[in-house]
Amino acid sequence: QVQLVESGGGLVQAGGSLRLSCAASGRTFSNYPMAWFRQAPGKEREFVASIDWSGLNTYYTDSVKGRFTISRDNAKNTVYLEMNSLKPEDTAVYFCAARRFGGAQAMGVTQWSYWGQGTQVTVSS
Repeated sequence: QVQLVESGGGLVQAGGSLRLSCAASGRTFSNYPMAWFRQAPGKEREFVASIDWSGLNTYYTDSVKGRFTISRDNAKNTVYLEMNSLKPEDTAVYFCAARRFGGAQAMGVTQWSYWGQGTQVTVSS
């Protein structure tokens, strides 16, 4: 079992930046691909970014490419999401996820095994 706790959300103006963190505990963190998803009000949860166990391979949804960066520190059991040039449409609850089986290149919600409780990101115009 893996426990995930997100932090770093908040209210920011359009064009601003935030850095989300996801602290993991439980089984060996470095074995798992990690991902960030988000869910806006009235919408389905969607893939944002993922990173493989080594941190060398990352994947992004098109709408955040060039603005968001996912990274991980296996020594600290933490994955990060650096978000720059934020837009109002980035407003959502952001969730951290870990995948027990398979690689990082997985965009479906059901492909990920463990989830955090989420952190709210609100971008004002």
